[in-house]
Amino acid sequence: MAHPFKAYDVRGLYKKDIDEDLAYKIGRAFVYYLGAKTVAVGRDMRESSGPLGDSLIKGLRDSGADVTDIGLASTDMLYFASINLGTDGAIMVTASHNPKEYNGFKFTRKNAVPIGIESGLADIETVVRNGSFSNNTKPGSLKKVDLLDEFIKFMHSFVKPSELKPLSVVIDAGNGMGGLIIPKLLAGSPLKVTPLFFEPDGNFPNHEANPLEEHNRKDLEAKVREVGADVGVGLDGDVDRAFFVDGKGKFCSGDFILGLLAKEVLKKHPKAIIAYDVRCSRYVKDTVEKMGGSSRMGKVGHAFAKLFMKEIGAEFGGEVSGHYYFKYKDAYFDSGNLTTLILLKVLSDYNISLEKAMEETSAYYISGEINSKVADPDAKIKQVRAVFDKKCDEILEIDGISFVAKDWWANIRKSNTEPLLRLNCEAYDKKKMEELRDSILNIIRS
Repeated sequence: MAHPFKAYDVRGLYKKDIDEDLAYKIGRAFVYYLGAKTVAVGRDMRESSGPLGDSLIKGLRDSGADVTDIGLASTDMLYFASINLGTDGAIMVTASHNPKEYNGFKFTRKNAVPIGIESGLADIETVVRNGSFSNNTKPGSLKKVDLLDEFIKFMHSFVKPSELKPLSVVIDAGNGMGGLIIPKLLAGSPLKVTPLFFEPDGNFPNHEANPLEEHNRKDLEAKVREVGADVGVGLDGDVDRAFFVDGKGKFCSGDFILGLLAKEVLKKHPKAIIAYDVRCSRYVKDTVEKMGGSSRMGKVGHAFAKLFMKEIGAEFGGEVSGHYYFKYKDAYFDSGNLTTLILLKVLSDYNISLEKAMEETSAYYISGEINSKVADPDAKIKQVRAVFDKKCDEILEIDGISFVAKDWWANIRKSNTEPLLRLNCEAYDKKKMEELRDSILNIIRS
């Protein structure tokens, strides 16, 4: 696929890679490819999202689709609209966590089923490039609706604010869409909330809305330590992801949070299937099995994860990247808002801080994702396999290649967009993890 079409969405610099003309063509192509008669559209707070959204809607309507415009929204709000309104498809105008100069589009079919490179996005790109749009003489209709209150009720069907304990919580919305939603989401709870940057502002005057990057968490971490909070929450720009720090301001890895959240899900759904990606700590698998559930490993990326979860009938799933996937009826959606609610429910139920809850992860030593630029990723994977083939108990080829042993594992996978190899590994002993990490990197970077 060619820039700005990517594995999971369309994303690039506004006016350089993405403009109103492309937005219009995407609208036309989306209807042509899906045969959609009804489409829901939402947009984030970026300055360019308004004009791009208007052009997108014009393209959808000129192809005959009736459009429901939900206006300013988080991405999980659009997923809710797709499920609740029963539209044939949905498009979110957002660049998620990217800097202010960027924008883009996320796509779903009916019931919030994601559209990625392997599930239709490459075909939509082809239609855009060829300009082979359907002829239509009657434009579709346009209806604007405010779904915020209904969305809040939907969130509260999973966790009611009154079920929470009076925890001290710092929440950094990063001037993203979380500032519009969190006040209503937590209204009526006994929580003591310290808000940071709740004013939606697409210029991101304080820091980028990407809490996965350490420098964007400094304000959150400092405020957590200052007020002595039990937990800190960082939301990305379109709130499809959530990240957490403990009371000392220490970042908690997304896979550790996944294992913790799985406890609450398995309490309500005993023996449920929990999905996780190839990078996740063995803590997830161990925790799920202790709770009586079963775990299944899948590929990285939300477009892959939701389809995989539907295929295996999973109740819940997540990724290292801060995406957590929930089941509702026959649909799956990721939500930073619901993730925040459920984490607070777990801490309330166990009556502990996040720091205390994370103590059980101390026996797991993970490398984090390490990227290496290589000329021939496939050749390097073969070299690593030749060395580790007989050192492990099992080899998995789910997403790249995973080498699995009793007390360690390692995964190497190729980037979807760059000549990079990504390494993740873990062991129950820190020295063993470091030796494993360094030995694989020596092969990759030699």
